[in-house]
Amino acid sequence: MGKIENIERQIEALSPEELAQFRAWFLEFDWAAWDRQLEADIQAGKLDRLAQEARRDHAAGKTTPL
Repeated sequence: MGKIENIERQIEALSPEELAQFRAWFLEFDWAAWDRQLEADIQAGKLDRLAQEARRDHAAGKTTPL
């Protein structure tokens, strides 16, 4: 049995309270991982082109206020 299958079995065995606790933990874990990846992409300049396009569109009046 692989690691993922083992984790799946363990999750299936959790009580409703434990599952709620796991969900809350995993949500925080997942968002933190996403934040780290976004920060790394920003530092690597991977979003520069998108930011430049957004600034150009805004300067050209192609944006609307929320």
